[in-house]
Amino acid sequence: MHILHTERLALRTLEEEDAVFYLELVNDPAWIANIGQRHIHHLDAARAAIEAGARTSQRTNGFSFYLVERRGDGAPIGICGLIKRDSLPDADIGYAFLPAYRGQGYAFEAAAGVLVHARDVLGLDCLLGITAPDNLASNRLLVKLGLRFERLLAMPPDGRDTNLYRCDFD
Repeated sequence: MHILHTERLALRTLEEEDAVFYLELVNDPAWIANIGQRHIHHLDAARAAIEAGARTSQRTNGFSFYLVERRGDGAPIGICGLIKRDSLPDADIGYAFLPAYRGQGYAFEAAAGVLVHARDVLGLDCLLGITAPDNLASNRLLVKLGLRFERLLAMPPDGRDTNLYRCDFD
């Protein structure tokens, strides 16, 4: 199901058929360094993770992480969307892109679309963002999107230091 379109991108719900792409993404060294090891090493585990994560969130919350495709050729290039974590009071925005598609403005374009979707379609009052303090690109992206730094916090399950950002929709 398509959720939104931007000038160059289409964002849609993740499906089990996206397991090959998802397996590659979650095993990318940048994903592991900045998001964490998911221990997903085969297609069945990727399919199960998509079902337990994005598909369940979409059914339960009305939002999830979405597959980001280039509109021109349909190439899956990353994920971007929303998650409601038990450890945070509000939904937060997240994104990750394959190495070949970084540094081309895709993350900002997708995240800006998700932010508008969160405000205008989902009617959320605010949006959070979290990122590792040393992930400079993600810290800059959250600020560029209009989120402001709130504080440093220790995120479960490992208590890693994490920057918390917030954007209120007034």
